[in-house]
Amino acid sequence: MKSLFFICVLTVGLSGCATSLDGDRYRSIEPAFDLFQFFDGEVKAWGLVQNRSGEVVQKFEVVIRGSIQGNQITLDETFQYALGTGPEKRVWQIARLENGQYQGTAGDIIGEASGLTHGNAFQWSYRMDIPVDDTLYEVSFEDWFWAIDERRLFNRSYIQKFGFDVAEVTIFMERQ
Repeated sequence: MKSLFFICVLTVGLSGCATSLDGDRYRSIEPAFDLFQFFDGEVKAWGLVQNRSGEVVQKFEVVIRGSIQGNQITLDETFQYALGTGPEKRVWQIARLENGQYQGTAGDIIGEASGLTHGNAFQWSYRMDIPVDDTLYEVSFEDWFWAIDERRLFNRSYIQKFGFDVAEVTIFMERQ
């Protein structure tokens, strides 16, 4: 009986360790975010990754070239790192569905990503393998984008494993 109680307490305790935002709070905030409009053309981004302790483990720049064809946008991302290493290239294929919903794939993403617009915010969720030393770890990404204005966007990504935030990515993006 003690072990069952311990497992219940541990489960409840761990469930609060991953960041979870409420998109409804952003529904009425302007400017409304339009994924296709923002990423159509060239976007430059600057970002960093912090581990659980807050230590910066990566600094990078990204050039994103977006092209729209019907209800699909292709985002061709090219990364350069000032600190740490990571993918040099990622190409997203993202389809616009109904009611502010999106679905996408990329070569290094596991399965499909899903997204939802919330006024000036956009939530994007997916899984991927991240190499750390000689081991690959499957993690979940919970990305949140907030439109600052028509040209600038702020992105915060929470990288999660076993219900814990293990790292955070902060990116500032600007349409060119």
